[in-house]
Amino acid sequence: MASLDQALRRLRAFASDVDGCLTDGTVYYQDDGGEARGFSVLDGLGFRVAKAAGLRLAWISGRRSSLVERRAGELEVDLLFQRATDKASALREFAARFGLRLSQVAYLGDDLNDLPALRLAGLPMTVPGAPPEVAALARYTTSRLPGQGAARDCLELILRAQGKWEAALQAFLAELPHCQ
Repeated sequence: MASLDQALRRLRAFASDVDGCLTDGTVYYQDDGGEARGFSVLDGLGFRVAKAAGLRLAWISGRRSSLVERRAGELEVDLLFQRATDKASALREFAARFGLRLSQVAYLGDDLNDLPALRLAGLPMTVPGAPPEVAALARYTTSRLPGQGAARDCLELILRAQGKWEAALQAFLAELPHCQ
């Protein structure tokens, strides 16, 4: 098995579960039939910097939500899989779509339904509080909680290990509108 640093350096893509990784896992149901979730702006900036670095990005969710679709669109996530009952197949499709080997794809998952994708990923990652089966499989556990920058933690770790963080950050900042 490659060292963590070797695994980080060969990554070309990052995929993540949504609820429990990009959110705190809470879904709020509203009286009008709608729902609400919170997404961390820390994660959002991490996805934008990762995009500037050329990392391919996917979200794989077992649920379907227009809110998830909206947020993925805002962040220009390359692929969004919703109602993904087979997350391993979704991860395979993501890798194939971009001509990548699974060893080049990291996957962030938090619960038992993520195990098949975690087993396939080149670098399985998780969040604090994951079930023992997930925690035992993960090669990296984020320092930040889900919905509070956990994905950013992973993305920054990858890009720093590859020596791409600073250049990607500068590229991202150069694209921001400047206030006069």
